[in-house]
Amino acid sequence: MTSKHKVLNTVGVFAAIFALVLTACGGGGGAAKDFSTVASAADGGGMDALVAAAKAEGQLTTIALPHDWCNYGEVIEGFKAKYGLAVNELNPDAGSGDEIEAIKANKDNKGPQAPDVIDVGFAFGGSSKAEGLIAPYKVETWDTIPADAKDAEGYWYGDYYGVLSFMVNTDVVANVPQDWADLLKPEYKSQVGVSGDPRTSNQAIQTVYAATLANGGTLDNAQPGLDFFAQMQQAGNLVPVISNNSLVAVGETPIRITWDYNALAGRDSMAGNPNIEVVIPATGRFAGVYVQAVSAYAPHPAAARLWMEYLYSDEGQLLWLKGYCHPIREPDLRARNAIPADMLAKLPDISGAVFPSVAQLDAAKVLITGSWDSVVGADIHAAP
Repeated sequence: MTSKHKVLNTVGVFAAIFALVLTACGGGGGAAKDFSTVASAADGGGMDALVAAAKAEGQLTTIALPHDWCNYGEVIEGFKAKYGLAVNELNPDAGSGDEIEAIKANKDNKGPQAPDVIDVGFAFGGSSKAEGLIAPYKVETWDTIPADAKDAEGYWYGDYYGVLSFMVNTDVVANVPQDWADLLKPEYKSQVGVSGDPRTSNQAIQTVYAATLANGGTLDNAQPGLDFFAQMQQAGNLVPVISNNSLVAVGETPIRITWDYNALAGRDSMAGNPNIEVVIPATGRFAGVYVQAVSAYAPHPAAARLWMEYLYSDEGQLLWLKGYCHPIREPDLRARNAIPADMLAKLPDISGAVFPSVAQLDAAKVLITGSWDSVVGADIHAAP
């Protein structure tokens, strides 16, 4: 699943639209503190109390965190080593919709199938809050998270972003596509794969949305993206399986549309076997922000909140950046010269990428998920 020499001015992207909303979190504590209602470390008696409560729970349950996605493998191992907690990893290859359904299905279940935390597409943050599925919690670095990348009450906040790219197996594909329009060429028959089901997967939904921008559409009208994929389907270029690095490597989907961080990490892991080229398309450069949240029904509420603190610490943010993901606190890290030069040097040029608003993402999601079957008619499913 998978970042930028000329890096977007994230401060401008996230901070220019809305004023920073600061909400004071009251202190509190006590041995019998109910951490399911704790809204900050201070509210729970401080970081020491939070760590102690999480260790008493002994475990964190995550969902939909592939180890090669944003370097999550190292993130998880770092968390385990630092705090001595076990991590129960549910369905690493699940999509954002699956994460939401897992919370709903386990509201009354404190067992191993109930996730404590979720990492979902930007459009899922507001809807999850509206449905009462997530709980507010403000990490200690809250003030350094750009205002328009977080819910003012702390229910969800951006964790990282990347742009959609083409991951190409050049041992199979002689002419590497450079833009969206190229994907319609006859030479790419039965070669193009998307990284999820566009009816449920955030990455796949935003792939269709991104194609809109390269085909005369706008962030306010995703229909051209659906029409583009209908053309690809009619041309026989779209492979009806959910693409992953393994399918790229064996040539079943030698062209995979995926987040640049997934593609770059995949390229590194393959180490030339096969040869991989990662292309940021010339047009339709689309940036996708993911958000992190605590389940309102978390079986391990203290561990869930400690996980958030770890992710939004400098340590956690740099581990994401190591995996080619732009962490949401990157502007703060840059301002303090906290990012190693070698990490910055590995990031590709994503200049010109656009960030849709939550309202635009919501509208696009409704259109794409509701119209995919009738307009495109391709059943994108997991490979057997």
